[in-house]
Amino acid sequence: MPKRQQAARAQALMALLQERLVILDGAMGTMIQKHALSEDQFRGERFAAWRSDLRGNNDLLSITQPSVIAAIHREYLLAGADVISTNTFNSNAVSQSDYGMQSLVGELNQAAARLARRVADEVTAETGKACFVAGALGPTSRTASLSPDVNDPGFRNISFDELVAGYSQAARALIEGGVDVILIETVFDTLNAKAALYAVRAVLDELEAELPIIVSGTISDASGRTLSGQTTEAFWNSIRHARPAVIASVHRGAGANRGYLRVRLSERGIAECIRRIRRNSAADGRDLRRIRRQRVRQYGGRLLRDHPGTHPRRGSRRRRAAAARVAKHRAGLPIERPRTASHRRKQLVRQCR
Repeated sequence: MPKRQQAARAQALMALLQERLVILDGAMGTMIQKHALSEDQFRGERFAAWRSDLRGNNDLLSITQPSVIAAIHREYLLAGADVISTNTFNSNAVSQSDYGMQSLVGELNQAAARLARRVADEVTAETGKACFVAGALGPTSRTASLSPDVNDPGFRNISFDELVAGYSQAARALIEGGVDVILIETVFDTLNAKAALYAVRAVLDELEAELPIIVSGTISDASGRTLSGQTTEAFWNSIRHARPAVIASVHRGAGANRGYLRVRLSERGIAECIRRIRRNSAADGRDLRRIRRQRVRQYGGRLLRDHPGTHPRRGSRRRRAAAARVAKHRAGLPIERPRTASHRRKQLVRQCR
């Protein structure tokens, strides 16, 4: 992949984030589940005699069933997504060790990146719309800050250096495969995120490349903290030295905004934006749709992603509505409240009184 083209696409993506709401694709895992693939289909011909079960290793499908993954990428792009993320959430040595496939990490990441790049280029050629690829680096199945044994809180089953080595291998393959941005996603442990950032920056320096980095931190509930106990402000201050281009907060669980990424591009705006979102999320009894509308209206979000399990067609309706509200807000036009089924029922009750 020519570095000049890769750098130009990365710059185009950052410019687009400054102009309008940018749409990131939705879940990959639930879309794969809908195909109900068998063990033989996961294995393919190449891994027919593999020594362990492979069903559930979704990242392997980029090699054994590329048509399935390509179709999912295409469906998201045609539904309105601007950015698709590679099928590499578990393409790291730690996660692949469950299947004995640590040696395939580089190939898995490169195959997934090239597949997503090909689909993005095809859709761009067909529609004329710029399509981008985010190289996904998942959190791994281990945490560097927490002990897996409640009886031994000082124990760790992985070290920082081991995480850096694994992330470096994956990041190098993603960049060589042609991604436009690195997505460090679903961060629940800040130390894992710091290892990923260190690895990505080192690989970018080694390859003499310059790609933006998105960091997606997971807030597990209305407490506004990561699983390892950091507040969103502390999380940002722990990673700001790595100069991520975009910082996002994924709110999950009771009382949290389920599935939307909230983004600010300016360093000082990031922590402030996330802090205010967390406080809104903690409000009891609020309608989630109203909270989302309020945040898009007040804070001018730049990146939007549907929650896991959302179908591309259903997600596209939400994206179009959110994009329209942001465009109206920036143009200074009034924003009408969508007439939901619940709203119509309440209106009918009031009319009957």
